Amino acid sequence: FEGNSGVIVLAATNRADVLDAALLRPGRFDRRVPVDLPDAKGRREILNVHVRGKPLREDVDLDLIERHGIRAMFISGHGAPPEAYDEREREGLREIIRRGDLPVFGFCGGLQFIADALGVAPIRMGRVPDGAADPHPDYEPGWITELGYEPVRLVGDHPLHDGLGATPVFRHAHSYHLPTLPDGFVRLAETDPCPIQLAAHEERPLAGAQFHPEYWTTDNPDGGRLIHNFLRWAGVTS
Repeated sequence: FEGNSGVIVLAATNRADVLDAALLRPGRFDRRVPVDLPDAKGRREILNVHVRGKPLREDVDLDLIERHGIRAMFISGHGAPPEAYDEREREGLREIIRRGDLPVFGFCGGLQFIADALGVAPIRMGRVPDGAADPHPDYEPGWITELGYEPVRLVGDHPLHDGLGATPVFRHAHSYHLPTLPDGFVRLAETDPCPIQLAAHEERPLAGAQFHPEYWTTDNPDGGRLIHNFLRWAGVTS
């Protein structure tokens, strides 16, 4: 091969911490130029690109995120069954998820909301079999549920798993789950009644847990570790 000094190769990543060392050898990508996160004006211009040509409701405030300096968003649970909500009131939240540039971590119904925004609707885990005892008769009676602090089994290898061990314990409170994952997501944890307990997008800073990591305690600290891992993985903290 002959050299050609007239060719310049440029590459970009938002995960410089996980670059293969082979890419940085002399003669390959010799120079790295860090680019800081955009300021409020820059974030507003990014929003303008994503909403260009799209109809927006009159009450959509594109400056809200920028004014408050929001760097990540957590969505926790449903206070009512999913069908009880007016979807028109949640369309702005769905648009943030579809855009995929703001880190979002969904807990329980929050995971279901992320999936639904991306085309996968949650369903019930099923009915308690005839003749079987309902382990939680005062919570969603008659439906299969997960309730209380119980372990999950981690699947695969991912930065969200750091420091958790093979079967971390989290608080559960749900009778709905996801039948499958939206495109681009990988499954990261499971239980027998709920195969999708934790998932993350392969390219965007989107993740969700079918349990409630925000309910960590001194006796059950794994939820706090998972949230810390998410913030580091999404580039919010170091």
